[in-house]
Amino acid sequence: MISSYKRPTTIVAELQSRITTTTTSKLLSLMENNNLKIPSETTKKDYAHYNHTDSCNSSRWTSRESYVFMYTRPWEKVVNFYSNLVNGQTTLVQLFGAKTQHAPDDIGIEPSDEPEYVVTAAQKRAGRWARMNFKIVLSYHGGSFDGWQKQPGLNTVQEVIEKSLGKFVDERKAGLLKDKGRPLEGNVVVAGRTDKGVTGFQQVCSFYTWREDISPQDIEDAINNTVPGKLRVVYVSKVPRTFHPNFSAKWRRYLYIFPLNDGGDTICYTGDQKDNHDDGNAEESLESTVKDDVDDQQSIKKPTTFSVSKVNQLLQQLEGKLLSYKMFARDTKPSRNTGPPTECFLFHARATQVTLNINTVKGENSEAMCVELVGNRFLRKMVRVLVATSIREAAAGAEDDALLKLMDATCRRATAPPAPPDGLCLVDVGYNEFDSQTCLIK
Repeated sequence: MISSYKRPTTIVAELQSRITTTTTSKLLSLMENNNLKIPSETTKKDYAHYNHTDSCNSSRWTSRESYVFMYTRPWEKVVNFYSNLVNGQTTLVQLFGAKTQHAPDDIGIEPSDEPEYVVTAAQKRAGRWARMNFKIVLSYHGGSFDGWQKQPGLNTVQEVIEKSLGKFVDERKAGLLKDKGRPLEGNVVVAGRTDKGVTGFQQVCSFYTWREDISPQDIEDAINNTVPGKLRVVYVSKVPRTFHPNFSAKWRRYLYIFPLNDGGDTICYTGDQKDNHDDGNAEESLESTVKDDVDDQQSIKKPTTFSVSKVNQLLQQLEGKLLSYKMFARDTKPSRNTGPPTECFLFHARATQVTLNINTVKGENSEAMCVELVGNRFLRKMVRVLVATSIREAAAGAEDDALLKLMDATCRRATAPPAPPDGLCLVDVGYNEFDSQTCLIK
């Protein structure tokens, strides 16, 4: 009698099935003997939104509703303002005016205020310590680049800077790059990487070389000739070899500009000193995404307005406190086994309403809310999540300590999705103790 032929793949499948069945039976028997609870096949992990227990829970936007509210804004006005800011056609002082406590011509340190670092004969060392280190302060338009960090096939700020500095690389490094078949580029270290669309007003980076015939003006000219109108050097100075743009920094200042619809065709807002503007068509764009989680047959009318003053009150509760912002971070592990923790200290956190000068010649202006955050460090997308969550909580009418309560959440769904990157700007980085007199918003 001839036995039936079985394919090798069939035999392997049968063996895997027998092993799985045997292993499962032993596991279930072991759990029963130890009085362990056997999970049901119908049991599913609950991925519902964070369960807010306050009285305004029914008025709080879902993640989708927050996303719609954030992105259906006239962002092109903010993008144009940042373009004018980078090109020197407007200043932050003009934006804030009398709202600032201190009104310098520029927020950062001027070259004349920062003494030129000179290496003395006693400090001069041989070998790798004989290099010259330069501090470069840059201003670039976020909408013109794919972020800071160099990535293949993308137009990034780091790639543009390093290519322009290739001519200043010393002979030894140039030879190594040539042997490896790599392009002649310099190497820069930055104070903080910015995402795609985020503007840098006075970003700080450093570049070192063993050549002693390089001057700060040479570096400034080389970078300014790369992409005029999108990237410019504020100033360049020689700094000690121990200077590190990131590790030497004591604080960073971010500014987020959120455009307000001036009675236009999108979702309305409530300003500090302005009447409410309402538009039925725009409100439908937000309310169409609202569903009643309690009763599917009855829709809950959620708010489509927020108060700038309320956002300011929410943010002020964060000042002067060392807190864990892991719930307000994205692309960052909530609990790190290695590396820095998720605690950050905010020196300043305020919001106010301003008028954007879009076109000086035509006299075009636009209302906006500005959020100023100054902290010792920031997690990834932390500023954008803070802004979006503050607006959501203000619209829902939450208590002033709503952001503090969210620190105790265990799921990042408790906070809103990040606000668009178009409104974010890294204003400056400080290497001295923070002075509250330099704050833009009182």
